[in-house]
Order: sequence, then structure tokens, then C-alpha cells
Amino acid sequence: QVHLVESGGGLVQAGGSLRLSCTASGDTARTYAMGWFRQAPGKEREFVAATTYSGAYTYYADSVTGRFTISRDNVKNAVHLQMNMLKPEDTALYYCAADGAPRPTYKGYEGFDYWGQGTQVTVSS
Repeated sequence: QVHLVESGGGLVQAGGSLRLSCTASGDTARTYAMGWFRQAPGKEREFVAATTYSGAYTYYADSVTGRFTISRDNVKNAVHLQMNMLKPEDTALYYCAADGAPRPTYKGYEGFDYWGQGTQVTVSS
């Protein structure tokens, strides 16, 4: 079992930046691809970004491409999401996810096995 804990959320003005972090614990040897998702009030959860185990390949939703960057540190069992040029429509609960098997990763992939509890990001206009 893998336990994921997100941090770094908060309130920021439009145009500002935040850096989310997610740390994995437990059976971290079984974490492969990792990703970020978000869910705004009244909306369905949506894919934000994902990265392969090596970090060599990254995938982004069209709405965040060019503004967000996903990265990972396998020594620290962590994945980060650097969010720049934030917009009010980025306001959501952001979730970290991890894959427990070496499955193909791609833009929009949602087959992750483990999920965190989320960290709130609020962008004011």
C-alpha cells in the first residue's frame, strides 16, 4: 500500500505562482507513474499532469500547458507541480496520484492506483 500526502496549496492572486508537493510513503517501491488531478466545485475531476517513473516523459492538460510543470524526486519519493500564471479557473482541490504497476502513461491517463486527500488551491481575480 502507498500513502500520498499533498502540500503547498493556498490562496494566491491571479498571475501568481504556487508549488504543490506530494510525498509517498509505504510501499514506495511500487510507485511508477505519478500525476496530478483537480476537481472544482460542481465539476468532475480532471487530469492536470502526469510523469513517468524516470521523469523523462511528462504530459499536460491543454488548459495548463506552458504554465504548469510536473517533476519528481525518486530519492525523496516526491512529485511536484509548479504552477505559474495562475488563473481563477485553476481554483480547485488538487490531488496527487500514483500508479502501482508499470502501465503506459499518456495525457489524460486516469488508471492510477493510489490517491491523496487533496490540497486546496484558490486563485482570486
